[in-house]
Amino acid sequence: MAKKVPESVLDTLDRLIQDDTVPRSVRRVASEIKEKLLSSKKVSVEAASAITVLEDISTDPNLPMHVRTMIWNLASQLERISVE
Repeated sequence: MAKKVPESVLDTLDRLIQDDTVPRSVRRVASEIKEKLLSSKKVSVEAASAITVLEDISTDPNLPMHVRTMIWNLASQLERISVE
């Protein structure tokens, strides 16, 4: 049985993608993560991969604090997918 991507994850990704205050590189990564999650049959594997990428970009010292918080929140939501 294939796992479905939770709506909260997709909503957070959409907010990151559409927010102009989010750096372009982060919006691009969020868009790629969303595409992979929606097209993958193994959502838990893609979620684990996305967590790694998000942790890497969240360490950028130039990242606005509200964006970093959104990234941490998204990583937390994705951790629930990879564990289930």
